[in-house]
Amino acid sequence: MSAKKRIRIAFGLAAVGALTIGLAACSTGDSGDGGGDGDDVTTVGFVAVGPEGAWREANEQNIQDTFTEEAGYDLKYAPATNLDQKSQIDAFTSFVDEGVDVILLSATEASGWEDSLKRAQEAEIPVILLDRGIEPDDDSLYVTRIAPDNVEVAKEVGTWAAATFPDGGNYVVLEGPAGVGVVNERNTGFDEGLGDSSLTKLDAQTANWSAEEGKSVFETMLKSSNNDIQLVFAQNDEMGLGAAQAAEEAGLVVGEDVKIATIDGTKNAMQALADGQLSYVHEYNPLFGETALEVVEKALAGEDVDSYIVVPSEAFDSAEAAQAVLADRKY
Repeated sequence: MSAKKRIRIAFGLAAVGALTIGLAACSTGDSGDGGGDGDDVTTVGFVAVGPEGAWREANEQNIQDTFTEEAGYDLKYAPATNLDQKSQIDAFTSFVDEGVDVILLSATEASGWEDSLKRAQEAEIPVILLDRGIEPDDDSLYVTRIAPDNVEVAKEVGTWAAATFPDGGNYVVLEGPAGVGVVNERNTGFDEGLGDSSLTKLDAQTANWSAEEGKSVFETMLKSSNNDIQLVFAQNDEMGLGAAQAAEEAGLVVGEDVKIATIDGTKNAMQALADGQLSYVHEYNPLFGETALEVVEKALAGEDVDSYIVVPSEAFDSAEAAQAVLADRKY
Protein backbone atom coordinates (compact mmCIF):
# COMPACT_ATOMS: atom_id res chain seq x y z
CA MET A 1 0.00 0.00 0.00
CA SER A 2 1.08 3.57 -0.52
CA ALA A 3 2.50 5.25 2.57
CA LYS A 4 0.32 8.36 2.39
CA LYS A 5 -2.36 9.90 0.26
CA ARG A 6 -4.19 13.20 0.05
CA ILE A 7 -7.96 13.18 0.30
CA ARG A 8 -9.80 15.99 -1.46
CA ILE A 9 -13.37 16.45 -0.31
CA ALA A 10 -16.04 18.71 -1.76
CA PHE A 11 -17.14 20.62 1.30
CA GLY A 12 -20.55 21.13 -0.27
CA LEU A 13 -21.29 17.61 0.95
CA ALA A 14 -21.87 19.01 4.42
CA ALA A 15 -25.09 20.60 3.15
CA VAL A 16 -26.16 17.38 1.46
CA GLY A 17 -25.36 15.53 4.68
CA ALA A 18 -28.19 17.41 6.38
CA LEU A 19 -30.70 15.39 4.33
CA THR A 20 -32.33 12.50 6.15
CA ILE A 21 -33.37 9.32 4.39
CA GLY A 22 -34.87 6.52 6.46
CA LEU A 23 -32.33 4.09 7.90
CA ALA A 24 -32.58 1.83 10.94
CA ALA A 25 -29.80 3.53 12.83
CA CYS A 26 -29.23 5.63 15.91
CA SER A 27 -28.26 9.30 15.81
CA THR A 28 -26.46 11.39 18.40
CA GLY A 29 -28.12 14.60 17.34
CA ASP A 30 -28.12 17.29 14.67
CA SER A 31 -26.60 20.41 16.15
CA GLY A 32 -23.33 21.56 17.63
CA ASP A 33 -19.97 22.87 16.57
CA GLY A 34 -18.64 21.11 13.49
CA GLY A 35 -15.85 18.58 13.73
CA GLY A 36 -13.76 19.92 10.88
CA ASP A 37 -16.27 22.24 9.10
CA GLY A 38 -16.86 25.40 11.06
CA ASP A 39 -20.22 25.52 12.85
CA ASP A 40 -21.84 22.80 10.71
CA VAL A 41 -22.52 19.36 12.04
CA THR A 42 -20.43 16.61 10.43
CA THR A 43 -22.61 13.63 9.59
CA VAL A 44 -20.88 10.26 10.04
CA GLY A 45 -22.37 6.98 8.87
CA PHE A 46 -21.07 4.09 10.95
CA VAL A 47 -21.53 0.73 9.19
CA ALA A 48 -20.89 -1.47 12.21
CA VAL A 49 -20.67 -5.15 13.07
CA GLY A 50 -22.91 -5.05 16.13
CA PRO A 51 -23.08 -7.71 18.88
CA GLU A 52 -20.09 -10.02 18.58
CA GLY A 53 -18.50 -10.20 22.02
CA ALA A 54 -16.81 -7.96 24.56
CA TRP A 55 -14.16 -6.59 22.19
CA ARG A 56 -16.68 -5.45 19.60
CA GLU A 57 -18.94 -3.93 22.23
CA ALA A 58 -16.03 -1.91 23.64
CA ASN A 59 -14.87 -0.80 20.20
CA GLU A 60 -18.24 0.35 18.92
CA GLN A 61 -19.19 2.04 22.19
CA ASN A 62 -15.87 3.91 22.09
CA ILE A 63 -16.67 5.18 18.58
CA GLN A 64 -20.15 6.28 19.68
CA ASP A 65 -18.76 7.98 22.78
CA THR A 66 -16.24 9.89 20.64
CA PHE A 67 -18.41 11.12 17.76
CA THR A 68 -20.90 12.97 19.92
CA GLU A 69 -23.20 15.92 19.36
CA GLU A 70 -21.06 17.90 21.80
CA ALA A 71 -18.02 17.25 19.60
CA GLY A 72 -19.93 18.45 16.54
CA TYR A 73 -20.94 15.12 15.01
CA ASP A 74 -24.15 13.42 14.02
CA LEU A 75 -23.22 9.74 14.20
CA LYS A 76 -25.62 7.34 12.50
CA TYR A 77 -24.98 3.87 13.92
CA ALA A 78 -26.01 0.97 11.69
CA PRO A 79 -25.07 -2.45 13.13
CA ALA A 80 -25.30 -5.51 10.92
CA THR A 81 -28.31 -7.78 11.22
CA ASN A 82 -27.06 -11.11 12.59
CA LEU A 83 -23.57 -10.34 11.19
CA ASP A 84 -25.04 -10.37 7.68
CA GLN A 85 -22.95 -8.60 5.05
CA LYS A 86 -25.96 -7.73 2.90
CA SER A 87 -27.39 -5.67 5.73
CA GLN A 88 -24.09 -3.80 5.92
CA ILE A 89 -24.02 -3.15 2.18
CA ASP A 90 -27.62 -1.90 2.37
CA ALA A 91 -26.67 0.48 5.21
CA PHE A 92 -23.59 1.64 3.32
CA THR A 93 -25.68 2.33 0.20
CA SER A 94 -28.23 4.27 2.25
CA PHE A 95 -25.48 6.42 3.73
CA VAL A 96 -24.14 7.20 0.25
CA ASP A 97 -27.62 8.06 -1.02
CA GLU A 98 -28.21 10.23 2.03
CA GLY A 99 -24.98 12.11 1.38
CA VAL A 100 -23.28 11.73 4.74
CA ASP A 101 -19.92 13.47 5.10
CA VAL A 102 -17.91 10.39 6.08
CA ILE A 103 -18.48 6.64 6.35
CA LEU A 104 -16.81 4.47 8.99
CA LEU A 105 -16.80 0.80 7.98
CA SER A 106 -16.22 -2.25 10.16
CA ALA A 107 -16.82 -5.06 7.70
CA THR A 108 -18.32 -8.40 8.68
CA GLU A 109 -16.63 -9.96 5.64
CA ALA A 110 -13.47 -8.91 3.81
CA SER A 111 -14.56 -9.39 0.21
CA GLY A 112 -17.44 -7.93 -1.77
CA TRP A 113 -16.93 -4.23 -1.03
CA GLU A 114 -15.49 -2.93 -4.32
CA ASP A 115 -18.77 -1.68 -5.81
CA SER A 116 -19.85 0.02 -2.59
CA LEU A 117 -16.50 1.73 -2.11
CA LYS A 118 -16.44 2.91 -5.72
CA ARG A 119 -19.91 4.34 -5.29
CA ALA A 120 -18.80 6.28 -2.22
CA GLN A 121 -15.72 7.50 -4.09
CA GLU A 122 -17.85 8.76 -6.97
CA ALA A 123 -19.98 10.64 -4.42
CA GLU A 124 -16.78 12.09 -2.90
CA ILE A 125 -17.56 10.54 0.48
CA PRO A 126 -14.40 9.37 2.26
CA VAL A 127 -14.49 5.90 3.78
CA ILE A 128 -12.40 4.91 6.81
CA LEU A 129 -11.96 1.24 7.66
CA LEU A 130 -12.13 0.39 11.36
CA ASP A 131 -10.48 -2.82 12.53
CA ARG A 132 -10.97 -5.14 9.56
CA GLY A 133 -9.42 -4.74 6.15
CA ILE A 134 -10.86 -5.64 2.75
CA GLU A 135 -9.87 -8.14 0.09
CA PRO A 136 -8.57 -7.43 -2.46
CA ASP A 137 -6.92 -4.56 -0.61
CA ASP A 138 -7.18 -1.54 -2.90
CA ASP A 139 -6.31 1.43 -0.71
CA SER A 140 -7.28 3.86 -3.48
CA LEU A 141 -10.89 3.16 -2.46
CA TYR A 142 -10.60 4.24 1.17
CA VAL A 143 -8.80 6.84 3.26
CA THR A 144 -7.12 4.58 5.78
CA ARG A 145 -7.51 1.52 7.93
CA ILE A 146 -7.29 2.06 11.69
CA ALA A 147 -6.54 -1.12 13.63
CA PRO A 148 -3.96 -2.99 15.62
CA ASP A 149 -1.71 -5.04 13.34
CA ASN A 150 -3.32 -8.50 13.29
CA VAL A 151 -0.36 -10.15 11.63
CA GLU A 152 2.14 -8.68 14.09
CA VAL A 153 -0.04 -9.43 17.13
CA ALA A 154 -0.51 -13.07 16.08
CA LYS A 155 3.17 -13.33 15.19
CA GLU A 156 4.04 -12.45 18.77
CA VAL A 157 1.68 -15.21 19.95
CA GLY A 158 3.44 -17.67 17.63
CA THR A 159 6.87 -16.54 18.82
CA TRP A 160 5.78 -17.09 22.42
CA ALA A 161 4.42 -20.54 21.56
CA ALA A 162 7.64 -21.61 19.83
CA ALA A 163 9.70 -20.45 22.82
CA THR A 164 7.33 -22.09 25.32
CA PHE A 165 7.48 -25.48 23.57
CA PRO A 166 11.13 -25.87 22.47
CA ASP A 167 10.71 -29.64 22.40
CA GLY A 168 7.52 -29.56 20.38
CA GLY A 169 4.00 -30.67 21.13
CA ASN A 170 0.55 -30.80 19.55
CA TYR A 171 -1.54 -27.69 19.00
CA VAL A 172 -4.91 -26.69 17.61
CA VAL A 173 -6.38 -23.40 16.39
CA LEU A 174 -9.84 -22.03 17.17
CA GLU A 175 -10.66 -19.60 14.38
CA GLY A 176 -13.18 -16.87 13.76
CA PRO A 177 -15.79 -17.13 10.98
CA ALA A 178 -14.62 -18.11 7.51
CA GLY A 179 -14.33 -15.20 5.11
CA VAL A 180 -13.33 -12.63 7.71
CA GLY A 181 -10.00 -10.99 6.86
CA VAL A 182 -8.84 -10.97 10.47
CA VAL A 183 -8.92 -14.79 10.52
CA ASN A 184 -6.48 -15.02 7.64
CA GLU A 185 -4.27 -12.30 9.11
CA ARG A 186 -4.07 -14.00 12.49
CA ASN A 187 -3.30 -17.36 10.90
CA THR A 188 -0.55 -15.79 8.80
CA GLY A 189 1.01 -14.03 11.76
CA PHE A 190 0.88 -17.07 14.02
CA ASP A 191 2.54 -19.25 11.40
CA GLU A 192 5.26 -16.64 10.91
CA GLY A 193 5.87 -16.52 14.65
CA LEU A 194 6.14 -20.31 14.88
CA GLY A 195 8.79 -20.32 12.18
CA ASP A 196 10.52 -23.71 12.10
CA SER A 197 9.15 -24.71 15.50
CA SER A 198 8.70 -28.46 16.06
CA LEU A 199 5.11 -27.93 17.24
CA THR A 200 2.63 -30.11 15.32
CA LYS A 201 -0.71 -28.75 14.15
CA LEU A 202 -3.48 -31.27 14.72
CA ASP A 203 -6.54 -29.28 13.70
CA ALA A 204 -8.05 -25.85 13.01
CA GLN A 205 -11.77 -25.17 13.16
CA THR A 206 -14.03 -22.16 13.37
CA ALA A 207 -15.79 -21.45 16.64
CA ASN A 208 -17.30 -18.15 15.43
CA TRP A 209 -15.75 -15.97 18.17
CA SER A 210 -18.06 -17.70 20.68
CA ALA A 211 -17.17 -19.09 24.12
CA GLU A 212 -19.91 -21.70 23.81
CA GLU A 213 -18.67 -22.87 20.41
CA GLY A 214 -15.07 -22.67 21.56
CA LYS A 215 -15.94 -25.05 24.36
CA SER A 216 -17.81 -27.53 22.15
CA VAL A 217 -15.21 -27.49 19.34
CA PHE A 218 -12.33 -28.01 21.74
CA GLU A 219 -14.21 -30.83 23.48
CA THR A 220 -14.40 -32.61 20.13
CA MET A 221 -10.73 -31.95 19.46
CA LEU A 222 -9.75 -33.37 22.84
CA LYS A 223 -11.80 -36.52 22.31
CA SER A 224 -10.39 -37.13 18.84
CA SER A 225 -6.81 -36.74 20.13
CA ASN A 226 -7.24 -38.61 23.44
CA ASN A 227 -6.50 -35.33 25.23
CA ASP A 228 -3.08 -35.16 23.58
CA ILE A 229 -3.10 -31.41 22.94
CA GLN A 230 -0.54 -29.19 24.60
CA LEU A 231 -1.43 -25.82 23.11
CA VAL A 232 -4.55 -23.98 21.97
CA PHE A 233 -4.29 -20.83 19.88
CA ALA A 234 -7.69 -19.15 20.16
CA GLN A 235 -8.07 -16.23 17.79
CA ASN A 236 -10.14 -14.35 20.33
CA ASP A 237 -10.65 -14.36 24.09
CA GLU A 238 -14.15 -15.82 24.12
CA MET A 239 -13.13 -18.97 22.24
CA GLY A 240 -10.12 -19.34 24.52
CA LEU A 241 -12.29 -19.01 27.62
CA GLY A 242 -14.58 -21.69 26.21
CA ALA A 243 -11.57 -23.94 25.57
CA ALA A 244 -10.47 -23.45 29.17
CA GLN A 245 -13.85 -24.73 30.36
CA ALA A 246 -13.58 -27.77 28.10
CA ALA A 247 -10.06 -28.50 29.36
CA GLU A 248 -11.15 -28.31 32.98
CA GLU A 249 -14.11 -30.61 32.38
CA ALA A 250 -11.77 -33.07 30.66
CA GLY A 251 -9.62 -33.16 33.80
CA LEU A 252 -6.77 -31.10 32.34
CA VAL A 253 -4.95 -28.35 34.19
CA VAL A 254 -4.49 -25.19 32.13
CA GLY A 255 -0.90 -24.05 32.35
CA GLU A 256 0.36 -27.56 33.06
CA ASP A 257 -1.37 -30.08 30.80
CA VAL A 258 -2.42 -27.57 28.16
CA LYS A 259 -1.62 -23.92 27.55
CA ILE A 260 -4.14 -21.55 26.00
CA ALA A 261 -3.17 -18.37 24.16
CA THR A 262 -5.76 -15.80 23.05
CA ILE A 263 -6.03 -12.44 21.32
CA ASP A 264 -8.07 -9.36 22.35
CA GLY A 265 -7.23 -8.68 25.99
CA THR A 266 -10.74 -8.13 27.35
CA LYS A 267 -11.17 -7.77 31.08
CA ASN A 268 -12.62 -11.28 31.39
CA ALA A 269 -9.57 -12.72 29.65
CA MET A 270 -7.17 -10.70 31.79
CA GLN A 271 -8.94 -11.97 34.89
CA ALA A 272 -8.69 -15.52 33.57
CA LEU A 273 -4.97 -15.04 32.96
CA ALA A 274 -4.56 -13.68 36.47
CA ASP A 275 -6.43 -16.74 37.79
CA GLY A 276 -4.34 -19.20 35.76
CA GLN A 277 -7.18 -20.19 33.42
CA LEU A 278 -5.34 -18.79 30.39
CA SER A 279 -1.62 -18.86 29.63
CA TYR A 280 -1.00 -15.89 27.32
CA VAL A 281 -3.18 -12.99 26.21
CA HIS A 282 -2.25 -10.49 23.53
CA GLU A 283 -4.24 -7.29 23.64
CA TYR A 284 -5.94 -6.09 20.46
CA ASN A 285 -6.70 -2.57 21.57
CA PRO A 286 -10.29 -1.55 20.70
CA LEU A 287 -10.12 2.03 22.01
CA PHE A 288 -9.17 4.10 18.99
CA GLY A 289 -12.12 6.48 18.70
CA GLU A 290 -9.91 9.54 19.17
CA THR A 291 -7.65 8.37 16.36
CA ALA A 292 -10.68 7.91 14.10
CA LEU A 293 -11.88 11.41 14.95
CA GLU A 294 -8.51 12.91 14.05
CA VAL A 295 -8.52 11.03 10.74
CA VAL A 296 -12.03 12.25 9.91
CA GLU A 297 -11.00 15.85 10.52
CA LYS A 298 -7.87 15.47 8.40
CA ALA A 299 -9.74 13.78 5.57
CA LEU A 300 -12.38 16.50 5.44
CA ALA A 301 -9.65 19.14 5.46
CA GLY A 302 -7.85 17.44 2.57
CA GLU A 303 -4.77 16.68 4.64
CA ASP A 304 -2.36 13.77 4.25
CA VAL A 305 -3.42 10.55 5.99
CA ASP A 306 -1.39 7.36 6.36
CA SER A 307 -2.95 4.44 4.52
CA TYR A 308 -2.74 2.20 7.60
CA ILE A 309 -2.70 3.53 11.15
CA VAL A 310 -1.55 0.86 13.60
CA VAL A 311 -3.07 0.94 17.09
CA PRO A 312 -0.47 -0.06 19.73
CA SER A 313 -1.30 -3.21 21.72
CA GLU A 314 0.44 -5.07 24.57
CA ALA A 315 1.14 -8.72 25.32
CA PHE A 316 0.62 -10.36 28.74
CA ASP A 317 2.38 -13.63 29.54
CA SER A 318 1.87 -14.06 33.28
CA ALA A 319 -0.70 -13.80 36.04
CA GLU A 320 1.29 -10.96 37.57
CA ALA A 321 1.26 -8.94 34.34
CA ALA A 322 -2.50 -9.37 34.03
CA GLN A 323 -3.16 -8.49 37.65
CA ALA A 324 -1.19 -5.26 37.28
CA VAL A 325 -3.62 -3.83 34.69
CA LEU A 326 -6.95 -5.31 35.79
CA ALA A 327 -8.02 -2.39 37.97
CA ASP A 328 -7.77 0.07 35.08
CA ARG A 329 -9.11 -2.20 32.33
CA LYS A 330 -11.90 -0.39 30.50
CA TYR A 331 -13.28 -3.29 28.46
